[in-house]
Amino acid sequence: MRAEATAAHGGSPDDGSAGSGPPGGAAAGGGGTPRSRRLALPWATVALWVVLLALLGPFAGQLSGETEDDSLAYLPDSAESTEVAQIVRELPGGGTDDVILVHQREDGLTGEDLAVADRQAETVADRLEVVGDLTDPVVSEDGTTAFRAISLAPDQQVPGGGEDAEDDPAAAAVELVRDIVAQDLPEGLTAQVGGPAAIGADAGSVFQSIDLTLTLATVAVVTVLLIVIYRSPLLWLLPLVCVGIAAMAAMAAVYALVQIFGITVSTQASSIMTVLVFGAGTDYALLLVARYRDELREHRVPYEAMRTALRGCVPALLASSGTVAAGLLCLMAADHNSSNGLGPVGAAGVLCALLVMISLLPALLVLCGRRVFWPLVPEYGSEPGGRGNIFARMGTSVSRRPTALLAGGLILLGALSLGNLNLPGPLKDEDFFTQTPDSVVAMQTLADAFPGQSTQPITVVADSDHADAAVAAAEETDGVARVVPGRTADGWTEINVFAEGASDSPEERDTVRELRDSLGAVDGRGALVGGNTAQAVDLDDTNARDRVVVIPLVLISVLLILVMLFRSLVAAALVLTAVVVSWGAALGLGGLFFGPVFGFAGMDGWIPLLTFAFSVSLGVDYGIFLMHRMREEALRGAETREAVLIALRKTGGVIASAGIVLAATFGVLMSLPLVVMVELGFVVAVGVLMDTFLVRPYLLTSACWLLDRRMWWPGALSRPGGAAGGGGRGAVPPAGGSGGSGGASDAPAGDGAAPVAVGGRSGSGGSASS
Repeated sequence: MRAEATAAHGGSPDDGSAGSGPPGGAAAGGGGTPRSRRLALPWATVALWVVLLALLGPFAGQLSGETEDDSLAYLPDSAESTEVAQIVRELPGGGTDDVILVHQREDGLTGEDLAVADRQAETVADRLEVVGDLTDPVVSEDGTTAFRAISLAPDQQVPGGGEDAEDDPAAAAVELVRDIVAQDLPEGLTAQVGGPAAIGADAGSVFQSIDLTLTLATVAVVTVLLIVIYRSPLLWLLPLVCVGIAAMAAMAAVYALVQIFGITVSTQASSIMTVLVFGAGTDYALLLVARYRDELREHRVPYEAMRTALRGCVPALLASSGTVAAGLLCLMAADHNSSNGLGPVGAAGVLCALLVMISLLPALLVLCGRRVFWPLVPEYGSEPGGRGNIFARMGTSVSRRPTALLAGGLILLGALSLGNLNLPGPLKDEDFFTQTPDSVVAMQTLADAFPGQSTQPITVVADSDHADAAVAAAEETDGVARVVPGRTADGWTEINVFAEGASDSPEERDTVRELRDSLGAVDGRGALVGGNTAQAVDLDDTNARDRVVVIPLVLISVLLILVMLFRSLVAAALVLTAVVVSWGAALGLGGLFFGPVFGFAGMDGWIPLLTFAFSVSLGVDYGIFLMHRMREEALRGAETREAVLIALRKTGGVIASAGIVLAATFGVLMSLPLVVMVELGFVVAVGVLMDTFLVRPYLLTSACWLLDRRMWWPGALSRPGGAAGGGGRGAVPPAGGSGGSGGASDAPAGDGAAPVAVGGRSGSGGSASS
């Protein structure tokens, strides 16, 4: 076939000479564009991206220095605990970095042990600036454990700390304290360092390793999948290079957003953006390459094949990326600063991925020619491979048992959704890590030695003129063990309240709420409740508010885009309902796995909202590719049920590949030592896989089959003879390709899905019909 096609044109396949060719005419054969332009435009595009990389590279590298991982930075300025933190910073000594020294001997502490603990505390006070006086240690009832809380002045220069101390003085101070307590310990005595500052330092060390670990793991996963999908030693490299460039461009764009608009970007948000760019960018590459591969069989010149492929793919890619960006931008309505910042961060990542994949990747593919597909080179005039199409068989099962498949699938997903009733409670600071760091070990030691007692204070600030009233009200509050007045300045008095419940326990959170109720009647400027547990309460309240506000916004914005794209309210509602059902089932699976299987003690309040935004925005992508193809086939005159089968067969393979890649990239998040990232990666990955292999090929197509043309209501296609053009089954697609959403499968028509065109091209980028 290749030799015959070459001979018919009297020249090499890529020389652009005119002549007859396979179905599709001379335009398909490709001699319309001057050779100079076919070379100049791709090279100019590559040169432009080289210049952009040189300009953007330095800014991309500075993003890591702009990330904020303090839980206080996540809260809105209006949160009560935020106000308390701001007031405390103005008190003498400012805000503090609190550590807890924990000493333990299993058979009981001796006098020498307590003397060692005192000397170590004094050494800490000598080597570091301490706010307030050292207090006496608190000894457990069984005499085995003692702890002493020490408040360190923030942002102090640690002796001998070096450059790391300048970058993170709190972490350097914690490291010095750990060095001090590890020295001169009698045999049998153990010393640990816990408290908020120690937990923060351990979290910081984890965050520092996230970017490199995540990038390497994501690159490895995407590389393996691309090699398996393309079965080519060369082709996989081009999408991988392009997605890496997209990630760099996205980091530079986000850095600009931080500088211009002051958005809050956490390390977690930056990591999620990296995964999103790799996942979405690789998906766009798969869809474009699949379409380009098919066009190479219809065009002698790669430039003309790519031009046609872009005309076909870009509309659907724009719609899908626009949907993702719109869904993520709805997060800007959130009060949680990290969720709020993730909206523009994620949108910037998706749009950068799209821009690179529709400009740089096409240029590189054209310059490399068709032989980049070696050893499976799509020869001009050849037929696609005749391997079987599993999605055609899926379509056959849908046509035979649509009601049973739809009902069975909904029952299964409904059963999985019941797992939402088993979701764990709020995530504590010490449960934040998948592997237990030293600070968490110290807090667990305290929890065991002081059951039912808080070892960290709830911070209350009250009007100094009414501080006595605030102390009295706090002492009478249910759940309060003791109240200790603290510093006074600028008309405010600090009051440390210790709860009867364990630190960061549900009981202590209830005490925070009780304190806010009882202190609300204090005169003057009132009394405000803050501290670590209060921040956790405010984060829970903020997340609950954000879910109520943001989820409807995501649904409305995505629905409007789908209605405009499909010209159908029913089709849009079907796609949106499908992805919401997938999300509910995936989150339900999380309830069955997080605690019983993974052993997680809690779930971050961030998870439901983020997984919803990602699952809906990304899941709608694949619904767009499928339904957009259905609409194309219906517009050509195919009956709706036939269009369902053709669309499933034509888009199934490439969308399945894209779904696997996207699920795998989000699955990489599960390799990180942070519970919140494991939970996020699990829910999104499982949701994408369920949508790819269950909801979209079976449930969505079964619903479309049962509704028949009613699925296009109220558009013209819902009425008999409503297809535009009225060409019927024999209508030939417009010149330049048919649009479409990701290219055809290599499988021939079958299993009830007949070719669309007779004597012309079959569908969108499909093989020449016989």
